[in-house]
Amino acid sequence: MPTPLDPTAVAFMSAENRSQPMHVGGLAIYRKPEGAGDDYVRSVYEASVNAEEIRPLFLRRPARSVRTAGQWVWERDDQFDIEYHVRHSALPRPGRIRELLELCSRLHGTRLSRERPLWEAHLIEGLYDDTFAMYIKMHHALLDGVSAMRLLQSMLDEDPDRRDMPPPWSQPTSTAGPRTSDGPTSLAELPADVFRSALAMATEAAGMPSALVRTIAKGLRNETSSVSLYAPRTPFNVSITGSRRFAAQGWPLERLRGIADAAGATLNDVVLAMCSGAVRTYLQEMQALPDTTLVAMVPVGLQAKNASVASGEGGNALGAVMVQLGTDLDDPADRLARIHTSMVDGKQALGAMSPAQILAMAGLGMAPAIALPMLRLHEVVRPPFNLIISNVPGPRQPLYLNGARLQGTYPLSIPLQGMALNITCNSYDQDMEFGLTGCRRSVPHLQRLLTYLDTELGLLEKATGVS
Repeated sequence: MPTPLDPTAVAFMSAENRSQPMHVGGLAIYRKPEGAGDDYVRSVYEASVNAEEIRPLFLRRPARSVRTAGQWVWERDDQFDIEYHVRHSALPRPGRIRELLELCSRLHGTRLSRERPLWEAHLIEGLYDDTFAMYIKMHHALLDGVSAMRLLQSMLDEDPDRRDMPPPWSQPTSTAGPRTSDGPTSLAELPADVFRSALAMATEAAGMPSALVRTIAKGLRNETSSVSLYAPRTPFNVSITGSRRFAAQGWPLERLRGIADAAGATLNDVVLAMCSGAVRTYLQEMQALPDTTLVAMVPVGLQAKNASVASGEGGNALGAVMVQLGTDLDDPADRLARIHTSMVDGKQALGAMSPAQILAMAGLGMAPAIALPMLRLHEVVRPPFNLIISNVPGPRQPLYLNGARLQGTYPLSIPLQGMALNITCNSYDQDMEFGLTGCRRSVPHLQRLLTYLDTELGLLEKATGVS
């Protein structure tokens, strides 16, 4: 039975166009197990397409018609073709990371077909040094970044000797765990929790006006909240094309933690400070650094502790904080302090809201970024914020895909019209791994930002007395 899309998913579907594909992606690099033959990657592919039963999440296809009263709904794809969604590719020689990132850039710039379930997986061989890769992309209407990370982990294991791990689109054989049907078919099947949740939401809605007033007031005072009204214009805040460029690199978590401990900040503060310094240097090189601070929209996951909902059913649960990056300050330590203060203020503001109010305020904060391009005003009025920076927690121990060790995993995200750069990070094992996704035309020489991130990490260590 068709099920309606939630409001966030509807927003992602409505915002999508050729210049603004609304899918997220992940690039995972694996090292083959010892003794693996030349046909190892082919065997992984064949196991991936031979899944006996597919999770309902991976069978969902969006639909909208007179029959649905013009509303977006999820329906099951009864003509599902696994070989369309799971593909086997090879890199041209010499099979460097450069060739891999170029391939992912092209794949990430192509829209997903709405006539089919909104996901693709590409198994890629031909890399150097006995490694191979998997690039997966899924529409943001299906799931958020935390859910995507958990789906990746569902196909991996801590045991290097295990050889029976199913792909993430394979339906688990265990009957335990979350319900995985396409949804209730009648009111009688709705659990009592749904009605209790509806009552709770109605109660929370009563407090929405006061939350709105507080949020707008903080925005007008140029204080951190879910809404930003003071972002300057930069070369990132222009019209974009659908072509993408992707750059990725990781740094040891130990280095970032050392800075955080020395400065009394959080790991996420250090990530934001690295991005602040890198973007500042990039814009200085272009002679386009504004006199006032850049503002980053930082998503906050609301289902971080609910793994079953995230991994089993997909969906989106996002709040947002508009963080002042301190790009107008010369000293890296001062930029870190500004970011830390801004994040503390933002978390305190969110802490005073219910989950429903947080979602509503996040929607309000994102509304200008979506509405201005629709009205073709994104190059006329000041942007609501300058870029998106997201940090998704990942596994803290080495993981394996049927004996192949996961070497690194790098996120690909969504540039928006008027927001040509997106920086997303995830932690894995002992590293913090950055994925930079930008419009190929609007963000030239994107890979230079990796060099500037590395430089900024060193400057932060020096400024905080770590080295």
